[in-house]
Amino acid sequence: MEGDTKLDGKAVQTFQKNFIQVQNILDQNRVLINEINRNHESKIPDNLSRNVGLIRELNNNIRRVVDLYGHLSTSFTKSVDASSEGDSNGHKRGRPA
Repeated sequence: MEGDTKLDGKAVQTFQKNFIQVQNILDQNRVLINEINRNHESKIPDNLSRNVGLIRELNNNIRRVVDLYGHLSTSFTKSVDASSEGDSNGHKRGRPA
């Protein structure tokens, strides 16, 4: 059972790290969206041109969030698989080839 605790602790650390990264990106996206909206409302040509780059940055950030969630999903699956390797009798299950 101690091995499970270490694995769970490591998994939790990985999840926390990724969630912090996601939250930071989402916070950054909020700032970008607010700036994009202000620029759009101003209807000033330079501000509207600037929105092109801001929207690209926003799209890249969204891709990063998707990648981080994909990594979280993979980590979670590996964690669950590793913790369920033994059956209720404590025997190791064979891994599929």
